Amino acid sequence: MPITSSGRSATDGSPGGNAAPRPGRTETAEGAPAPLRVVLYQPEIPQNTGNVARTCAATHTPLHLVEPLGFRITDRHLKRAGLDYWPYVDLKVHKDLDALHRELSCCRWICFSSRARLSYYDFSFMPGDCLLFGPETTGLPAELLESMPERVLQIPLDKNRVRCLNLATTVGIALFEALRQLNLCNRTFA
Repeated sequence: MPITSSGRSATDGSPGGNAAPRPGRTETAEGAPAPLRVVLYQPEIPQNTGNVARTCAATHTPLHLVEPLGFRITDRHLKRAGLDYWPYVDLKVHKDLDALHRELSCCRWICFSSRARLSYYDFSFMPGDCLLFGPETTGLPAELLESMPERVLQIPLDKNRVRCLNLATTVGIALFEALRQLNLCNRTFA
């Protein structure tokens, strides 16, 4: 699969093992800085991560995974959920949050949590933002959320019926709202 931020090579994660995803990079094909990044902190369910990877491929958004992962990067469920889009996923795997921070310290980190008070409707995204999402069962660490309360967002929902949305759904909603605000939804992807 990709070359991770720690420099070690991961195994080819493409469907059928044919085409490996491109090594992670933080720029668009035109060489400009990536307008947004998606980070999954310790994701647990390979199908969710595969679906997020597909969304990132469709929007030219780099995807960063923070270990430990709840699955192997070669998991067949991960590969299947990402279908044959893996060659278009700009993917990096980081050993931990510190490694992620070293690489993306210049980015503004925006956290998503079902426990947040600020709605993503009331937030202004900026180019270069890094959208962080926690594990499916526990969410992002409390200490991370407490360190930046003005940048912890929720997607409003009826909590009398549903505790939280699926991770892949949440990423899609948040990413497309950020792209909409940055006027990037209508651009032509080459």
